Order: sequence, then C-alpha cells, then structure tokens
Amino acid sequence: MAITCDVAILGGGTGGYVAAIRAAQLGKDVVIIEQDKLGGTCLHRGCIPSKALLRSAEVFAEMKESESYGIEVEGVTLSFEKVQKRKENIVEKLHQGVQYLMRKNKIRVIHGVGRVIGPSIFSPRSGAVAVELADGDMETVVPTHLIIATGSRPRHLPGLEPDGKYVMTSDHALLMEELPSSIIIVGGGVIGVEWASMLNDFGVEVTIVESSSHLLPAEDEEIGKEMRKLLSGRGIKIMTGAELLIDTYEIRDNHIVLGVRHGGKEHLLSSDKLMISVGRMGNAENIGLENTDVRIDKGLIVTNEFMQTTEPHIYAIGDVIGGLQLAHAASHEGITAVHHLAGEKELSYRKEWIPRCIYTRPEAASVGLTEKQALEHGHEIKVGKFPFQANGKALVYGMNEGFVKVIADKATNDLLGVHMIGPHVTELIGEAALAQVLDATPWEVGSSVHAHPTLSEIIGEAMLAVDGKSSGI
Repeated sequence: MAITCDVAILGGGTGGYVAAIRAAQLGKDVVIIEQDKLGGTCLHRGCIPSKALLRSAEVFAEMKESESYGIEVEGVTLSFEKVQKRKENIVEKLHQGVQYLMRKNKIRVIHGVGRVIGPSIFSPRSGAVAVELADGDMETVVPTHLIIATGSRPRHLPGLEPDGKYVMTSDHALLMEELPSSIIIVGGGVIGVEWASMLNDFGVEVTIVESSSHLLPAEDEEIGKEMRKLLSGRGIKIMTGAELLIDTYEIRDNHIVLGVRHGGKEHLLSSDKLMISVGRMGNAENIGLENTDVRIDKGLIVTNEFMQTTEPHIYAIGDVIGGLQLAHAASHEGITAVHHLAGEKELSYRKEWIPRCIYTRPEAASVGLTEKQALEHGHEIKVGKFPFQANGKALVYGMNEGFVKVIADKATNDLLGVHMIGPHVTELIGEAALAQVLDATPWEVGSSVHAHPTLSEIIGEAMLAVDGKSSGI
C-alpha cells in the first residue's frame, strides 16, 4: 500500500528538514525521504564540521600568538586526533537534535534511495516517489506536493579525479587522520580559502592555485584583494590567473607533482596532498526527473521565485537549483516553497537578502550586490568604507585588519550591498541583512545607536561614510 501525504521532501538536508518543520507547523502531513543521515552536507560534510575544525585552528593560532596579549605560554602542541573527535561530537549532538525535531513535529522519515516516478496506478500525475529501502524492499510515497532537496556534491576536474589519498575533495579532507606537511588547493573560492586559512593555522604549508585574477571571484573585488594580502602575510602562497597543466600530474616519491602556468612561466609544484575546490554540482540526475516535465538547465533544476518547477505541484530548493548554494539560503527557499504550496501569503525568495559568509581568519561576509554588479545593473553609486584599525574593540581584540564597505544608489539612497572583512564579521553581517529586508538607507542604519566599544560600531561608521558623515577617519 502506498504512503500518502500532503508534502513529501526528497532529501533531508538543511533545506529539506527546515521545509518539513514549517510544513508540519502549517498542519501538513509530511514525509522526508533521505538516503543517508538527516542534516545532509551542511551538518555532516560541510558547514558544521569545517567550522569546528576552523575554530580549533583559530584557538591554536591565538595560543601561539598569546605573548602579544602579555600571556607567555610554553609547549603548545596540537592533537589532531582530539580536534577531529571534538568535531565529531559536535556533529553528532546536532544530528540528534535534528532527529528530535522530526519526532517533535511528527514528521515521518523514510531512509532509502528515492526516485520520482511518472503517472502510475498510485497517482495520475508524476511526483510520486519510489523508495528503495536498505533491506531491498520498496515503498511508494504519493504526495500532494513534492519538494526536491537533493543537494550537491563536489565538482571534479578531468585528469585529477579524487582518490581520497593524494587528490581530495573537502569531503575527504574532513576525514583526515593526520595533517599533511604541505597541500596544494585548486580553487580560491570560499571553500578553498577557508581550508587554506585553517590548514595554515595548523602549520601546513599551503599553496592556492586560482584561475581567476583574484581570490573569491564571486565577491567584491576589494574583499578578494584584502583576503589575498592577509593570507599572503601569513605565509600562504597564492597563484591567481593560473592554469593547471594537468598532463604533468604524477605521484613521485609519495608526493604530488603538478605543473602550473603562472605569470607567463611554467612552475612545477610538489606537495603531500592536493585538494580540488572548484565548486559543487547539483544532484539532479538519477532521481527520476526524466519521468516528469521538470525543466533542467546545465544540470540544475529551474524554478520560479516561489521555488516552483515547471510542474506546479513539484518544488525544488537548495543546491540542486544552483544560486548561492548556502545552507541558510536553502532553508529560506524551503520556507518560501512551503508557504506557497500551502496558499499562504509569503514574500518570494530574494537573493539579495541572503548573507554570504567566509570563515577564514579574519572572516569575510557580504550581502547584496558587489560594486561591479551594481554598476552592471545601471546604478550610479556612492561608496562608504571604514577600517577596523580605527575601531577600539578591534584593537582590544588584537584583530584590527580589514574594513567594512557600503554601496548605495546615489539617486535613491537605496542600500545595494555591504561587504566586510575583519574580526567576527560573519556575526556583524546580520545587521546589514536586516537593513536589506527593511529597505533601510545607509543614513538610517548609521543613525541607529551602536554601543561603545563594540565591533558593530564599524557598521554605523561605514554607513555614515557613504555621505561623508562618519565621525571617525
């Protein structure tokens, strides 16, 4: 007998389980189909485990630099085994929390491999899901609405296929039992620079190879330039505008050897490990979409602003539709989809409201348009900037590198984008994201009172600097 429900969700990652909870809160009967563990990439192979490792790396670096705070420490050592154990404990605690939320909200979870099927004896339209269970049995789930939330996987490079030993993805790197002495990271985007920062703090010799002209090519160019300066100052070797010579790849004396064309010259690099960090691919294949009229473009599911596909009763969210491919973006998309299918009045998904965070040391964060994007959109802009070196709390923390940059429309005074690099900016970006939702102007944000001394003061100063009214420098 088929299982019927109001909403079925194919994929129990962050987007999927948040959508499930909201649907249950709206009185819907919900089923999640998940082939692995609830929490998906974010909880088990991405956000949480990598940030746990980054925090250990940050603490290790701070202890080595403690003398600058007047604290002399001798014999600081790193136990990577304990670092990994701490990471695993955090992940498991959160995993148990997600399972509790499913029970609390009476959401049925089916563990198995799901495939969307076309019209059948179970349903006159496509959208039912055939689920192969671990024991080989089959279940069929027939929902009124289906949400596809199958996530993504690391993208590979032909000729440099990951083997988990010499050539890794971030998935493999999270499982390392010991640190390499050196690593080449191919890709200077968010994941690449986070791993570079972390491994450098752990004492690994790091080289970043990036094909674009600057690091973090999806972010404001000034952020990428500042990130390069700060990472280079820590001893990380960075090669931008570089071309991999994949035919030169070989393993020699248990080391990777790989040629790179950079600055008009060919260089032969050698390291213990190589990490491929060149983006992620949506998991849109092998899930039965050929049995539907759902449109796919370049391997990603196409949706409208309400996450609805070309089959109105089928929705898609998260990495499988591309976009920002962030856990909190997937959650927001899932909530948007659920409210729409429930007939609730809800704002459509707005990409410019989604903050983007990079957990390097120091951190970077942004929301809205970059300066280049604002100009390409036809805006005449005005820009305000304020440095952390003029912020008292940053000096107290001993972390006074970086700045906050605010971009506004000169004619309307609309806030177009905010970009930060410096201490704890992944927390500070929340104020800028709220300003975007409320359609606040830089003057309004700058006029709100920010406590002193706090890092948040820098946001107010940067906002006022748009009109030359900053009380700082």
